[in-house]
Amino acid sequence: MLAAYAIGADESRPLDKLEVGERPIPEPGQGFVRLAVSAAALNHHDLWTLRGVGAPPSSYPRTLGCDVVGRVDCYGPGTEEILPTGTVVVAHAVVTCGRCNACLGPDETYCRHFALLTEGSLEGTLAEYCLVPAANIFPAPLGLPAAEVACLPTSYLTAYRMLFTKAGLKPGNTVLIQGAGGGLSTAAERLALGGGLRVIVASRSEHKRQAAEGRGVHRVVGTGREAVSQVLSFTGGEGVDAVIESVGEPTWATSLRSLRRGGAIVVAGATAGADPPADLRRVFWRQLQVIGSTMGTRAEFRSLLSMVEAAGIHPLIDSTVGLADARNAFVKLESGDFAGKLVVLVG
Repeated sequence: MLAAYAIGADESRPLDKLEVGERPIPEPGQGFVRLAVSAAALNHHDLWTLRGVGAPPSSYPRTLGCDVVGRVDCYGPGTEEILPTGTVVVAHAVVTCGRCNACLGPDETYCRHFALLTEGSLEGTLAEYCLVPAANIFPAPLGLPAAEVACLPTSYLTAYRMLFTKAGLKPGNTVLIQGAGGGLSTAAERLALGGGLRVIVASRSEHKRQAAEGRGVHRVVGTGREAVSQVLSFTGGEGVDAVIESVGEPTWATSLRSLRRGGAIVVAGATAGADPPADLRRVFWRQLQVIGSTMGTRAEFRSLLSMVEAAGIHPLIDSTVGLADARNAFVKLESGDFAGKLVVLVG
């Protein structure tokens, strides 16, 4: 089968380790299902794998990709058929042990063996066929093309958990989204607007601010002290209920100063620096919350799929390529010059 895979790791030149070529068709073991892939979206996690993050040298070659939509092809021996063969499904990208207290409780993302597809012994989804745990497949939302469904398992699930579980936002609340144009930030935009929130997007790029405004957000701001003044003006001096933060050091001070008393910063990344000044006096005096968030549970994924279908939410896609041209999508991913998700069409 054709697949996009890492032949090794190179921290400084990750794309030198990317190959698009033939790999064996995987055979599902007990508890797994094989999907005939229709589309798979790219994530920065794929670049981390090419750089060697979380992947020991002995694990290469390995197929890349966490997100997938496809048709049920076959189940492994002794595996309960969750959905009939031929059903179009989307896979929850989080894999856990299924036995520990976390897995048996309400939030399996606290499992000590938490992993994503393409981590550990698992191969990824950027191929004509892939394997996923049978418990992780869900019927694809009706009315969405495969390319849009493929965007949901990582970026959109992460944004959903940040907005509605961790921050607990309700219709009418105001959220500031740091960064504009990336997969996570545009996912947060789409879901926040679909959930009836007032949405402010911050970016240092005038072009990206204009693009976000064109997508229907309520306000766009720059960065730094001027951005704080604009946020406070928009919120009547109160500040926002929550900030969706994935940038880190360059935006941290703005995030803290933009919050209302008792508001929350929900953090799911630090793409531009992981060690900003904490400003603890502001945190305790204004009783701010700093909350970490990673991916989401199966229950949250089910709720996300229901919301997307009921609200008619369409993920923003920058571009699509065929599997044979997957390298072009990786070049764009590494450059950062895109808006929305990059999707590889397979079937």
